[in-house]
Amino acid sequence: MKAIATTILACLLAATAQAQQPAGRGRGNQEPGPTITVRGHTFTQLSLFQRNVGGPDDMTTPFPPHKVIGNIYYVGTKSLAVFLIVTPQGHILINSTYERNVPGIQKAVEQLGFKFSDVKILLGSHAHGDHQEGDALVKSLTGAQVMAMAEDVPALEAMKPGGKPHPIDKVLHDGESVTLGGTTLVAHLTPGHSRGCTTWTLKAEEGGKSYDVVIIGSFGTNPGFKLVNNAETPRIADEFERAFKVARSLKCDVPLGSHPGMYNMTEKYSKLASSAANPFIDPAGYLLEVDIDEAMFRAVLAEQRNAAPSAR
Repeated sequence: MKAIATTILACLLAATAQAQQPAGRGRGNQEPGPTITVRGHTFTQLSLFQRNVGGPDDMTTPFPPHKVIGNIYYVGTKSLAVFLIVTPQGHILINSTYERNVPGIQKAVEQLGFKFSDVKILLGSHAHGDHQEGDALVKSLTGAQVMAMAEDVPALEAMKPGGKPHPIDKVLHDGESVTLGGTTLVAHLTPGHSRGCTTWTLKAEEGGKSYDVVIIGSFGTNPGFKLVNNAETPRIADEFERAFKVARSLKCDVPLGSHPGMYNMTEKYSKLASSAANPFIDPAGYLLEVDIDEAMFRAVLAEQRNAAPSAR
C-alpha cells in the first residue's frame, strides 16, 4: 500500500508541475534537486515544491474558512490559497484555483456569512492553472471584473478549461492600485515563477492598529524550471532577481501566499482560538520565506550553470 501511495503522489506531483509550467518554465522534472538549509529549515528543490502543493487530495480538500486579520478571510483548500477581502461596496477575491474547486470556494464564502454574488473583483497570484483556471466560472457566477498583470495575459488567454475563453476585463501594470470600498491593494510585479507573477500588498486594521499585509505571488523555483539557456525566456534568472529585490523592499507584518505552506497557515490556524495575539502577524516568517526561496533559486541557478558553463 505504501508503494502504491508513493506512486500516486509522484504522479500527482508530476501532473501539478505540468499544470504550473507555462512555456519556458520546464515540464515537471521530479529529481530531488539541490539542497538548502536556512535557519534550521532544510529543503530539496522537490521537497519545497511538495511543501506547497501538499498531498494527493490537498489541492481540492477545503480548509476551514476563517478570518485572517481585519477584513481578510481565507476561503481556499489545504494547499491552494484563496483570499476574500470584504468591503462595504462588495468583495475582492484573490485566486480561483482549479475550476472544480469553485463550488467549494463559494461554500466557504457563504459559511463566513457573505454572499458569493457580492464578489466584484477577481485578482490572481500568477498564471498557473492551480491558481487561476477557475476565473471564467467565478466571473459567470458573480459578474466580477477579472484583472490581471500584463505580463501574465498571454498565459491566461491560453488557459481555457472546457474551451471557455479566459476573461480579462482590465490589464494591470506594476505598481497599479485596485480599490474597492475603502480597501486598496497594490500590484507588485515579482516575475520568475511566471512572467506576470503578482505579489499583492494592502493594509489591514485590527485592534486599533494598522498592519502591512503581503500576499506572495510565488518566489518558487519549481522542479523543471530552466534558468540557464532558456530559449523561450532568456532572462528568466534576471526576472527572479527582480522578484527578490522587490520582495525585500516590501514592509510586511502579515505574510500570506498563493500556497498556505508559504506562511505556515495550518500551524497558525491551530493557534487562533488559544492565542491572545493574532498568530498571522509574523514579520519574521515573511523574511524566512523570502530567504528560503532565494537560497533555493541560487542553488538551482548554480547547479544549472555548472552543468552548462558556456551559459555564463
